[in-house]
Amino acid sequence: MIGILPTLEALDLAQREGLDLVEVNPNERPPVCRIMDYGKYKYEQKKRQQQQAKQHQVHVKEIRLRPKTGAHDIEVKVKRARKFLEAKDKVRVNVLFRGREHAHREIGQQMLEDIAEQLSDVAKIEKPPSLEGGRVMAMVLAPK
Repeated sequence: MIGILPTLEALDLAQREGLDLVEVNPNERPPVCRIMDYGKYKYEQKKRQQQQAKQHQVHVKEIRLRPKTGAHDIEVKVKRARKFLEAKDKVRVNVLFRGREHAHREIGQQMLEDIAEQLSDVAKIEKPPSLEGGRVMAMVLAPK
């Protein structure tokens, strides 16, 4: 803490030490500046950012349902999906059809839309509900 200095004097002081005069808070009166090695500061900031990016690898978690799955069971699956999304993982929701269930695909479509609506506060739809391979209707949710 040096105190209040004229700009030219602060620049001279920084130059003598071989460092940079960096404005930290321009909105204050007088503006707050710091004498530091700006290149080193930016390097460390970049390293910290890269380290944070490495912390979590995104995984795709899967939830499987059937058209006849009960309301309570769906609630349990939605709670589990919410935990996955809060942990920054993607969630793939599958509805599996067998036999005569193929005739009522609109039930699976409605289930997936309801689940997306329940999770709309923590997730966005990355891939809307679509039929894959004839037996599976799938949707992918990504964390917001």
